[in-house]
Amino acid sequence: MWYDLLRFAHVISACVLLGTGAGIAFFMVISNASRNPALIAHVAGIVVLADTVFTATAALVQPITGYLLAQEVGWPLLEGWVFVSLCLYVLVGAFWLPVVWIQIRMRRLALAAAQDGTVLPQAYHRLYRIWFACGFPAFFAVLTIVWLMLTKPELAFGL
Repeated sequence: MWYDLLRFAHVISACVLLGTGAGIAFFMVISNASRNPALIAHVAGIVVLADTVFTATAALVQPITGYLLAQEVGWPLLEGWVFVSLCLYVLVGAFWLPVVWIQIRMRRLALAAAQDGTVLPQAYHRLYRIWFACGFPAFFAVLTIVWLMLTKPELAFGL
C-alpha cells in the first residue's frame, strides 16, 4: 500500500510538472504574440502564480517520492536510469529557476508598458527570447525523465 501511494504521488507530480510546463509555455507564447502589454502582464502574473503553486510543489514532491520509491524497491540512486533521471532533474532546475525570475521581470516590464501606454521595451523582447530558449531543454529533459520512469531501461553507468 505504501509503495502504491508513493508511486501515485510521484506519477501525479510528474504529470503536474509536465502539464504546468506545457500550459505555461502555451499561454506565454500566445499572449506574447498579441504584443498587448496589458494582456502579457496579466498572463505573466498568472504564469508566475501557477509556477509557484503547481510547479514548485511538484518540484518538491518529485525528489522526495522518487527517493522513497528507490529505497522501497531497492534501486541504487547513483546507477542506471535513476542516475540519469537525477542528472536530468538537476538540468531542469538549472533552466527553470532562471525562467521564473525572467517571467517575473517580463511581467513587470509589460505592466510598466501597459501603465505608461507604450510598447514593450527591448529588454522585454530580449528576456522573452532567453525564456523561450530555456524552455526547450527543460521541457525535453522532463519528457526524457518521464520516459525513463516508464521504461526503466538497463543503463550500465553511474557513479
